[in-house]
Amino acid sequence: MTPAARAAAAIEILDAVIEAARSGGAAADTLVQRYFSVRRYAGSKDRRAVRELVFAVIRALGEVPESGRAALIGYLRAHAPEGLTLFGSGGHAPAALSAGEPEAQPGLAPDWLMARLRARFGAAAAAQAEALLGRAPLDLRVNRLKADRDQLLGEIEGAEALPHTGDAVRLASGVNVETLPAWQDGLVEVQDAGSQIAARAVAARPGETILDLCAGAGGKTLALAADMRNQGRLIATDTDRGRLSAMPARLTRAGVTIAMPRLLDGGREAAALADLEGACDAVLVDAPCSGSGTWRRNPEARWRLTPARLERLCAEQARLLALAASCVRPGGRLVHVVCSLLPEEGPEQAARLLAARADFAADSPEMLLTPHDDDCDGFSIARMRRIG
Repeated sequence: MTPAARAAAAIEILDAVIEAARSGGAAADTLVQRYFSVRRYAGSKDRRAVRELVFAVIRALGEVPESGRAALIGYLRAHAPEGLTLFGSGGHAPAALSAGEPEAQPGLAPDWLMARLRARFGAAAAAQAEALLGRAPLDLRVNRLKADRDQLLGEIEGAEALPHTGDAVRLASGVNVETLPAWQDGLVEVQDAGSQIAARAVAARPGETILDLCAGAGGKTLALAADMRNQGRLIATDTDRGRLSAMPARLTRAGVTIAMPRLLDGGREAAALADLEGACDAVLVDAPCSGSGTWRRNPEARWRLTPARLERLCAEQARLLALAASCVRPGGRLVHVVCSLLPEEGPEQAARLLAARADFAADSPEMLLTPHDDDCDGFSIARMRRIG
């Protein structure tokens, strides 16, 4: 593919990404893969170059662009103006530029989201948002049921210990983790350092009964099992059958035997958890959220989020947090986690629960992790304790 043909391909993919953002369609990564799955003539260098261009454009534009063409023009105008000469250059190039045609404006996030980040971070909001749009690193969690970090640092080429976590190592981006013997043998799992810190906040101990309420495919479940030394009772629940079905294979590879996946019926979770009411030493609720702390991995998520969708997410978080609280025994711990930096999804949810439940108290101040300050995904972590 010529540079001009790559630009035209980027426009087509960006059109699909913009439409998916408006309609709730597939993620940008998936759309890139679909595009090239039916264009086998494109070589690996072409695919990589187009993908990098698409994501550079997405990261550079805060508001949802009018079209893929407007998005690329706006990006090139601001960052690589020489690329504008590709338009109308013949062959498979995009059509020539015309006077007054739309072009997207650079930005960090939609204006309404930037207002919320300014409420959270004040004058540092722009720096925090810019860090959210960098490239995410590749982090692994060492599975202490099978290995220790010092051992693996010498066995995995390029592995680097992260000082603020007990089990995290960082690799160079682009490593195919599933080809590593350490991954195949269950010695490591892919997990961002921030997610590892969130799981560690539960302070899980051997012999406890712990509920992972929104377990998904089990990333934090595996970390909890390691903290419990594979002793006790660990119930991992979710309403998404597809995600939960991926857990058993991960448990087997990691050597975890105490985790019990349990599929819940959305909206009717309380009945399925009746046996755990007031019985858990700790409950982790990693609630569905905006994902604003993970924009490095999914930068188009800024385009998907709307005030109405955020309101729905907050309502669901409040419902799940109340459900989680009902399963905590007196003296037990409740940990609320969201991979979001928006205040209404983090500290405001915890404050609402504490106002509604006099038998709960804050166990520690909010733990806020950000790419800018902590070099990991963004998380808000609230630890609470049932006192009566």
